[in-house]
Amino acid sequence: MTQTNDKILAALGTIGLPDGGDLVTRDMIRALAVTEGTVRFVIEAPDAATASRMEPIRQAAEMVVSKMDGVDSVSVILTAHSAGPPKQEPGISKALNKDAPPNLTIGRHPTPQAGPEGVPGVDRIIAIGSGKGGVGKSTVSSNLAVALAKQGRRVGLLDADIYGPSQPRMMGVNKRPGSPDGKTIIPLQAHGVTMMSIGLMVDPAKAVVWRGPMLMGALQQMLTQVEWGELDVLLVDLPPGTGDVQLTLCQKTHLTGAIVVSTPQDVALIDARKALDMFNTLKTPVLGLIENMSTYICPSCGHEAHLFGHGGVQAEAEEIGAPFLGSLPLDLDTRLAGDAGTPIAAGDSAMAQAYATIAKRLIDGGMG
Repeated sequence: MTQTNDKILAALGTIGLPDGGDLVTRDMIRALAVTEGTVRFVIEAPDAATASRMEPIRQAAEMVVSKMDGVDSVSVILTAHSAGPPKQEPGISKALNKDAPPNLTIGRHPTPQAGPEGVPGVDRIIAIGSGKGGVGKSTVSSNLAVALAKQGRRVGLLDADIYGPSQPRMMGVNKRPGSPDGKTIIPLQAHGVTMMSIGLMVDPAKAVVWRGPMLMGALQQMLTQVEWGELDVLLVDLPPGTGDVQLTLCQKTHLTGAIVVSTPQDVALIDARKALDMFNTLKTPVLGLIENMSTYICPSCGHEAHLFGHGGVQAEAEEIGAPFLGSLPLDLDTRLAGDAGTPIAAGDSAMAQAYATIAKRLIDGGMG
């Protein structure tokens, strides 16, 4: 019997560390791979000094895994996160520097869980997705969050676009979230919305170069380790496409449903249909569709043009029997407001009213 990554992580989770916790909860397992009967992984200590004392732990991990059914050989490498001075990390290294403030890193292999889980204190979790990039999904997510908050809802916004997080800029926040104990993440507040983004936890000038397991682990951390508090709804701004993040969210989280954003042009609709098919395959209800960049009104003469077509998303919603939540024009002020960090929904313009209307439709529909 070939062992799965989850079962191996569960076995490694039984190996305790001298100052508390285990290899899995302390996020020390890296590059876990199972090839037929061979298991390989890396134990990454927070610093070289700690790694020098962990050889017995490495041997114990090798022994535990080697005794599992179907495992013929085990290769375990012990390494350190940094060869320099000890970092201010939670856990083992904290014992070396008791005055160090807690520090939490995002990005790890996911910890095993029995099935889909909710987020404590959160009534509804709604994913906002698109089949392709460039349709304004993140702009819609931030403005819809603000519009719902203005209508008295307790709203959270999770930026799950790991490779291209844009919510810190759009919501006007750049402070790193706090972590009082090295495990819990305290989210930030902006425009009446509780928010969290991977962009707040990594260097904004550095690319996030992670494979699927690290993506899934980061998403799990931002859902389960963030102190979201009591929320009526948590909006999750997904990356474009139908990849690891979407699959993990739909399979591991109790989702209320999903909203799909698309422009009306045929190329965008082709990919939007793939997103709709993905949510259907994963048994995630589609709560509605939004047509973005539906029209363009010339600020000089008032002429209305349909640069990307018009009405395609509404027709698609009617065809599949999903609610059509509304259409939004291509609007320069919306872009400027997002770049400035104050979503246009926070004001009282015509665009703010358009988002308020979509928010009300979602509320009137019971948000699932």
